[in-house]
Amino acid sequence: MLQFRSPGENPIAIDIRELVIAGWAGRDTAAVQAHIRELADVGVAPPSTVPLFYRVSAGRLTTAGRIQVLGPDSSGEAEAVLIGGAGRLWVGIGSDHTDRKVEAYSVAVSKEMCPKPVGPEVWPLDVVADHWDRLILRAHAVIDGDSVLYQEGPVSGLLRPELLMAKWNGTARPLGDGQAMFCGTLAAIGGVRPATRFEMTLEDPVLNRTIRHGYDIDVLPIVA
Repeated sequence: MLQFRSPGENPIAIDIRELVIAGWAGRDTAAVQAHIRELADVGVAPPSTVPLFYRVSAGRLTTAGRIQVLGPDSSGEAEAVLIGGAGRLWVGIGSDHTDRKVEAYSVAVSKEMCPKPVGPEVWPLDVVADHWDRLILRAHAVIDGDSVLYQEGPVSGLLRPELLMAKWNGTARPLGDGQAMFCGTLAAIGGVRPATRFEMTLEDPVLNRTIRHGYDIDVLPIVA
């Protein structure tokens, strides 16, 4: 059971039972295909369909401010996250933290390898739906002791929530209580790479407010 809060709302307790990661979720089909070819050149198998929805254990979702990962090859990805709970649909900020070494042979397994941090603050989706494309994703990573801008851009580069949910469900039905979906990410500035801390924001310039979340990364040793 995860606890969330939203301005002007009562605290929200949600038992997440189904977690979905939307991959290859860019709106520019040509750019998505170009990225698929780039990854194929370094050994990452192309997706069977675009977008592709990866199932991840619901227990991987966490609001903790620190996670543990096995080995030094993982990194974060800032994403908007849809969460169904209390009879409503909410949007928050999360990180699809992924093992990049494992990703080279199985994207699905790589996503299961790591916890999926999500911020404890959310907004009702219907409050931001009419200006969704103006929301801005931003992430900073602490690398070698320095905080660097890691990702930045509007969510207009990604498929809209209603389209993602329709493609996932096969209907116009939105996510139900206990379902959560990561909505896709933006390119990393300078490429994906490990960090000791990852900080992310979802900014709403129309309503002048921002959701923030950050987490530290503890690397566990790989022993034989």
